[in-house]
Amino acid sequence: MVTLVVATTTDPASIGPASALLVMPGWYPGPFLQEIPSYVNGEVRLLKHDNSIVKEDHLDKRWEEATGEFVDEVIFLSKHTAVSNRPALTIHPIGVPHLSEDEVPPAGGKPGWAAPPNPRIGPWLRLLKKIAEKHNLTPEFEVTLEATHHGPIVNSPTMFAEIGSTEEYWKRQDAAQAIALLVWEGLGLGERVAVGDWRRYKGSKNILLGIGGGHYVPRHMDIVLNDGVWVGHLLSGYSLPMEDHGQSKKQVHIEAVKGKWREAIKVAYETTQAAFPGGEVVAHLDHKSFKGWQKNAITGFLKAQNIKIGKPADFC
Repeated sequence: MVTLVVATTTDPASIGPASALLVMPGWYPGPFLQEIPSYVNGEVRLLKHDNSIVKEDHLDKRWEEATGEFVDEVIFLSKHTAVSNRPALTIHPIGVPHLSEDEVPPAGGKPGWAAPPNPRIGPWLRLLKKIAEKHNLTPEFEVTLEATHHGPIVNSPTMFAEIGSTEEYWKRQDAAQAIALLVWEGLGLGERVAVGDWRRYKGSKNILLGIGGGHYVPRHMDIVLNDGVWVGHLLSGYSLPMEDHGQSKKQVHIEAVKGKWREAIKVAYETTQAAFPGGEVVAHLDHKSFKGWQKNAITGFLKAQNIKIGKPADFC
């Protein structure tokens, strides 16, 4: 089983960390995947392609077919953009489970799909925060999770590690070095102990499935920053489209609340469960982000699906 680390030469926030990573010891050229070069270090395979990071689909399946090596997880290196232009180092799962079949995903993926979230997301967020603090990147850079969004299409447990939010910061060598160190230390290269390897974890543990809130999921972040917390998909409010046909003025009937919110929750739950065999996926709601009828519909649906709803203490 191997880990794919994917970068694109078209993005300075992607190729910068990849180049910093390849300077570290132990790398040597690997096989080409079509025209894409690879580099090998232990069980890690780094790919550098020349296309959009969110549009190069099925890299895990293509690698397996080309080499016979099973892909255990995928980590994409990318830029982050934000209206605020605030410098940031971010981590997030991927997918667009809320889109209908007739909608075109704006940044890769396919409607109704989400990749299994990489179990390292929670532990790596905490590791990234430590690295950023050690290298004096904070408080200038915010270290944060993002909600589940965009492509590309993959079926292996996946995460994005990003540098934001403008070209000035995408090219920052200290930020690139921080992401390179995250991958180096997190994957246990250089004879280190890997961080966030769910397979090595022994014991019963709840996995946080975040539901509601803004794109940077602050209520869920407050929990995930605590040691020992595992996190799966994070569905912000925009990934829970709910149509109000007078629900706020009468008793809520779940089936009457239209929109793809049910499908989004179901896909996020099922793929999170697949990523954490033996764990229990528990929903955590950002209650204040919902209107009363929305919260009632969501909690009713979760109960009908036998998905537990947890409080912060249930994850720590």
